[in-house]
Amino acid sequence: MNTSVSILAEIPEDLHQSLKSYLDSHPDWDQDRVFSAALSLFLLQNGDSSTPEASQNYRRAARVYLETLFQSSV
Repeated sequence: MNTSVSILAEIPEDLHQSLKSYLDSHPDWDQDRVFSAALSLFLLQNGDSSTPEASQNYRRAARVYLETLFQSSV
């Protein structure tokens, strides 16, 4: 079961304008999908898998990233 958690974040206005432009030209993406992909990629690039717990967290982030990236709208 996929559970979602809502977060509120402030971003710079320039980044918001870039996001709006991207979403306007990519209708199969939405703000939640972009943030999920970006956050999971950040965790993959900066994560650690040296302990069993860290390795499990890394795999979770990888799964979310891949699912988000290859998600298709129906």
